[in-house]
Amino acid sequence: MKRDEVAELAGSCGLGAWTAFGVLAMVMVGHDGIPLFADADLLSWSVGHRPGVVVALARGLTDTGTGVVPYALAVLAAFVAGRTPRQRALAVALCVGCLGAGQALRYTVMTLVARPRPPLTDWATHASGWAFPSGHTTTAALGAGLLIIAVRVRGPRGATPLTLVIGVWGASVGLTRVYLGVHWFTDVVGGWLFALGWIGFCLSAVARWLPARWTPGTTETGADSARGAAEPTGGAAGPHAHGTGTGTDGRGTEAERREGHAPDDPGRRGRSRPA
Repeated sequence: MKRDEVAELAGSCGLGAWTAFGVLAMVMVGHDGIPLFADADLLSWSVGHRPGVVVALARGLTDTGTGVVPYALAVLAAFVAGRTPRQRALAVALCVGCLGAGQALRYTVMTLVARPRPPLTDWATHASGWAFPSGHTTTAALGAGLLIIAVRVRGPRGATPLTLVIGVWGASVGLTRVYLGVHWFTDVVGGWLFALGWIGFCLSAVARWLPARWTPGTTETGADSARGAAEPTGGAAGPHAHGTGTGTDGRGTEAERREGHAPDDPGRRGRSRPA
């Protein structure tokens, strides 16, 4: 896809996700943070289905949604997308900045909404802060989203299965928050929508404003060729433009001379060029 198309598509997806997020947040604030939709039913099911092995696996998986793991994925995404050292260095700054700024913005929204968590008696792991949107869910979704974009940019073999694996991990981290009883399901949905909106905004900004030669995933030769194709040559203007041909005498090629002039041999018959 062209850069303008990528910017438009990413911006549209981000705007749609943030619109849905805003509607959900307003509904939640209007109901004073009480459980919505299937929140209570899913929490009740989770509390009643907690074998020890599954709880241990859920705790291990949920821990990958915070701390160093998401930032390691962001750095990995930068190295996958970049082709040159300069592109990779810039991609690291962009990916880490996207993840860090997204976390800061999410924390601000969480403080403003101030939704209480489920009852403490239903918790199966430690948690802190307000509930909406889920921090682990948002952070894991941002890390997974950045890595998925990097994989799709490079397009290696097996990109589709790898994309599915990354996406399943990002979604599973959010679901463990409900299973462990520290978040309502709508908190997790809010985290997914927030992450999708933020990544769409960042991708649209990069595709729209970052110079082509610095964009991760492009080659230096390709960027130079694209820039050269966009620039006017200027050599075809003027009445004597045919004089810049490839002939050794500067008068154009042999075919061009034969097309525009009479035959060189006066003894041969042929049409002369009209006056």
